[in-house]
Amino acid sequence: MTEQKYIIAPSILASDFARLGDEVKNVMKAGADWVHFDVMDNHYVPNLTIGPMVCKALREFGIKDFIDVHLMIDPVDDLAQSFIDAGADLISFHPEATKHIHRSIHAIKDKGCKAGLVYNPATPLHTLESVIDDIDLVLIMSVNPGFGGQKFIHSSLEKISKVRKMIDDSGKDIRLEVDGGINKDTIGLASSAGADTFVAGSAIFNTENYEQTISELRSNIA
Repeated sequence: MTEQKYIIAPSILASDFARLGDEVKNVMKAGADWVHFDVMDNHYVPNLTIGPMVCKALREFGIKDFIDVHLMIDPVDDLAQSFIDAGADLISFHPEATKHIHRSIHAIKDKGCKAGLVYNPATPLHTLESVIDDIDLVLIMSVNPGFGGQKFIHSSLEKISKVRKMIDDSGKDIRLEVDGGINKDTIGLASSAGADTFVAGSAIFNTENYEQTISELRSNIA
């Protein structure tokens, strides 16, 4: 996937959609590592965002960077395949949004795409034990999914620490991503708990200087 120790993944949910292609190019030039898609269906979560046509449009616009798709949808499988066809590099989904977690993971991986699982603040981790050898990423939500700009839920730090131990014990190359309320103050807490990949939306796109903001985020990683 990548050998880089820490990854900054700006969430385009917070970008200016009227000039999305330029926004993505600018934030990647400013030092970001991945492009993060927050996909919401107004069913699994109470909001409606973007679909695979946006992913395809960015690829056609010339975006060649790693695209990290977080599906907050139910069901998972059909739209996951559409995002793979549109150019996604990694697709993560919530285990409770599919009846067959293992099958959904391998439906993604069989198409040559990376796969991840996502855990909400109150979602237990028991499903992770059965499939940790099959996935490439675990995403811990530090807010309840559905909206950008929420405050970091500090109890998620314990979950990040638990998953860090599970990953280390597995011996696998699995990234540990955190999403929700990540900013200059919370990125250090999340990294200290064991996260190595950080989704930030408004903390980046609501600033005037993306390069300076991303640099400050990196400098605050523990």
